[in-house]
Amino acid sequence: MKQRVLTAAGFAVIALSLLHCGGSPNHHTITVFAAASLTEAFEDLAEAFQAQHPNVTVRLSFSGSTVLRTQVLEGAPADVFVSASPDEVATLDAAGLVIEAETFAENTLVIAVHKGASSVISFADLAKRGVRLVLAAETVPAGRYARQSLALAATNDALGSEFAAQVLANVRSNEANVRAALAKVELGEAEAAIVYTSDLESASNNVRSIAIPEQLQTPVEYRIALLSNNQFARSFIAFTTSPLGKATLQKHGFKRARGTP
Repeated sequence: MKQRVLTAAGFAVIALSLLHCGGSPNHHTITVFAAASLTEAFEDLAEAFQAQHPNVTVRLSFSGSTVLRTQVLEGAPADVFVSASPDEVATLDAAGLVIEAETFAENTLVIAVHKGASSVISFADLAKRGVRLVLAAETVPAGRYARQSLALAATNDALGSEFAAQVLANVRSNEANVRAALAKVELGEAEAAIVYTSDLESASNNVRSIAIPEQLQTPVEYRIALLSNNQFARSFIAFTTSPLGKATLQKHGFKRARGTP
């Protein structure tokens, strides 16, 4: 009898310890790797999802889409992968790591300009000699999109065939992700950067924007991919693409994906 009491007490201590540490068998964690440009939007989405699912913790990891893709390829555990480009998801799919994926949002490009940069008042001004410009690296989606836009501009008669080369000659640094490029402008270390329109929703008052003409825009598509059979990961994706999820994304400057209600 004494041994049974001790054993029961031991189980009680273990149960209390598990509860204190969040180790309850009824509690679940999902890991979401998401593009840096989605930071504020996905923080809000995770908070709202957790409010609906008190037994689930959403662990978010933000970085450049290419960096996150590489981490997944190298074995980093992630249940959901969210990229600012279809290319990264396609790479994971080719490696047999994607269960299902869909395009859930779109974006546009814009020029972020430091409020003290009086020499930059139009898209054409990016080609002025001496303008301190930063871009996301060509290896990440924001950098590729920016360079595609510049390539389109080079075919524009008003800008001239040398426009792209002149702009690229002004690039002072290529940043690891679009938020790092925006930060350079916010700090005054650069006069301008080509970023996503949604990035301006979280930019400081040190930044103003200049529109990039519609004919020079390149499609910016966000893909969300399920990487595990975790039922809550699947539920999180469904929540992200739900009317509430879409409204949250729109609040942060993203557009609905074409062809979706």
